[in-house]
Amino acid sequence: MRDMCLLRNLICAVMLLFLLLPASEKVTVIKAGQLIDPEEGTIQKNIVILVEGKKIRAIGKGLSIPEGAQVIDLSDMTVLPGLIDCHTHLCNTFDTKGDVGATLLLYNLTVTTAERALHGVANARSMLESGFTVVRDMGNAGNYADVALRRAIDDGLVPGPKMYVSGKIIAPFGGQYILDPEFPDLGRHDYIYADTKDEIKKGIRQNIHFGVDWIKIVVDDYPYIYSEDDIRFFVEEAAKSGLKVAAHCVTEQGAHNAAEAGLTSIEHGFEMSDATLEIAKKKGVVLVATDFTQEIMDLYQFFSQSRSEIINRLKRAYRIGIPLVYGSDIIAEVPGHTRGSVSLTLIDTWVEAGIPAKEILRALTTNGARLLDIEGERGNLKKGMFADIIAASENPLENINALKKVRFVMKEGQIYKKIL
Repeated sequence: MRDMCLLRNLICAVMLLFLLLPASEKVTVIKAGQLIDPEEGTIQKNIVILVEGKKIRAIGKGLSIPEGAQVIDLSDMTVLPGLIDCHTHLCNTFDTKGDVGATLLLYNLTVTTAERALHGVANARSMLESGFTVVRDMGNAGNYADVALRRAIDDGLVPGPKMYVSGKIIAPFGGQYILDPEFPDLGRHDYIYADTKDEIKKGIRQNIHFGVDWIKIVVDDYPYIYSEDDIRFFVEEAAKSGLKVAAHCVTEQGAHNAAEAGLTSIEHGFEMSDATLEIAKKKGVVLVATDFTQEIMDLYQFFSQSRSEIINRLKRAYRIGIPLVYGSDIIAEVPGHTRGSVSLTLIDTWVEAGIPAKEILRALTTNGARLLDIEGERGNLKKGMFADIIAASENPLENINALKKVRFVMKEGQIYKKIL
């Protein structure tokens, strides 16, 4: 009897030990015909990528294939890291029929946060299937639908890119709307009004409380704009909790104030002069260039700048050498496109501005990763990094439009698209 008890105890101990041991992670081997290093702008042929779990365990020529590994043969394709879009609005999808300004305000009044989250689910999946494995979402998500979507993706409930979110946009009175004086608070569904340092501090703390990763501010959509001192205060307060600040700037003065204040990124910056671009470069400020096609400008209807002015600013920014990061800024349904496919059409503007393919690719990968402080984890394909991997039939360094027809998408070791 005593021996039986000892045997039973031993079996239980072994079973417990087995349960406590980490489960072996799935191994996938990718055979890449060509592999791009976007930071260096170079290409290697016949590379093997060994993916274990969510990360790259090994990468190089002639690697042995572990027994039982899933093998994906991309020998006839060009393989590169997943794309990064640093200015999205996944939880915003309004109809562009009629007056756009009125439609936007009506959307924010009639579409619930729950509906926005559902729009976000569809848009997130579309972005991922188009090759975007990381996005930074820049607001217009109601009562934190962006935070909820990020959590759902992280928890594996819905497919989508890795998200970094900004919650409610902090702005001077009115947000970005011209409001009826009978209803001055209508903009608060998407914005936190902040016109004093106490209001700025409270707005930052509210966003942090509800789980944001970034602070986004609107500097200059009105005659009253945030000063250099205001923006420095934003930067200092956000930094106390480890967050960085992105600034919506469409005028020269707004961008100048933001650049002098030394925040992390200027969004849009359509009217930036050479002098302001030089200041931004000196201060280490990144330009997230949301430079639309003419089709999108016609659809949105709210631009005071011409397309030639926007292309000229992009040319000058590249010549001066300010770090450039890709942002799509799509907020509406565009006929004939998914959210993912239309987000890639902005590549056309970069091409028209004469930006070399390797620089566009950097803006879509390593530059975005550096902005998000994740360059050791994403934005390239190296040992120990997340297995965010895409593939196209052509080499994007030779034809950047190849990115519009991605045939394979893997995010964190899981395959979401495979057209072989």
